[in-house]
Amino acid sequence: MDRPLVAVVLAGGTGTRLYPASRSDRPKQFLEFDDDQSLLAATVDRAEFADEVYVLTRPAFADDVRNHAPNAGVLTEPEPKDTGPALVYAAHRIREQVGECVLCCLPSDHHVSGEFASTMETAATAAVETGGLVTVGVEPTRPATGYGYVRPGEHRDGYYTVDEFVEKPDAETARRYVEEGYYWNAGIFAWTPNALLSAARQTALEPLVEALDDGNPEQGFEATDPVSIDYAVLEGTRRAYLVPATFEWDDLGSWDAFERVLDADEDGNVAVGDALLKDAEDCIVATDGHVSAVGVSDLVIASYGDRTLVLPKREAQRVREIVARLREENRF
Repeated sequence: MDRPLVAVVLAGGTGTRLYPASRSDRPKQFLEFDDDQSLLAATVDRAEFADEVYVLTRPAFADDVRNHAPNAGVLTEPEPKDTGPALVYAAHRIREQVGECVLCCLPSDHHVSGEFASTMETAATAAVETGGLVTVGVEPTRPATGYGYVRPGEHRDGYYTVDEFVEKPDAETARRYVEEGYYWNAGIFAWTPNALLSAARQTALEPLVEALDDGNPEQGFEATDPVSIDYAVLEGTRRAYLVPATFEWDDLGSWDAFERVLDADEDGNVAVGDALLKDAEDCIVATDGHVSAVGVSDLVIASYGDRTLVLPKREAQRVREIVARLREENRF
């Protein structure tokens, strides 16, 4: 490749659905679950294929980022407004510092196993060859309703055109998407800064791009509403492409994800931390202290610091309701 390959890792969120492990002062990306390093540190290690690595975060998290990823550059966005403004800001700043390059954009809080670098190198090559916006698609293992999907179009050399991005479906629609060969949209992207900024000028993100050109990012963020990059740019562009992933992936978006990525005991229980389980079946237990559970089944039990959460596994997505209530009471 005739230009630098730069990884930009997004680390500005909090991961509220993993409450109480993740809280406003202890975001998900700084937590350790199945090894001796945080999710952020593991992501930066996966980005070793790149010539340079930057982590984009909010100012309040910058010192923590430096502790977890001491060899990465740190960018701080003026305020968190979802992935649309974040990735436009990162593209503009990195173009200023590095020049013409290819960006590989990685969430900091996902579980990945298998061959990651080759997929990202293929995505970067496709971004240069097409001059478009490339998303990495994961082949579904189940009809998940919590992910967006991508319908592939024409197959080319190592990638597809994109026929359609679709939002999170209901269960019946998700089953149809899996049968028809749709991919999960993993939120992992590759593009040149110029390609993204040009596409963003045709969207609601235009005021931010113009403000960045004028050297006033704070004004640009103030004039821009929170919006995802998918909704703001990708769903409307005709120059989107898909590279299939060659790795296993989970976004660790809720507690029930842990039974998909960690080994269970003979009774179907998954434990993170020190847990004593007796006559318990199919539970997920996570703690930074100790949890004992007796005679229970199909529960999530998460205990961190002075907070404990207990709910049925099938209701794992309802953690967001608790977080919303705690935020209203300024206790998150």
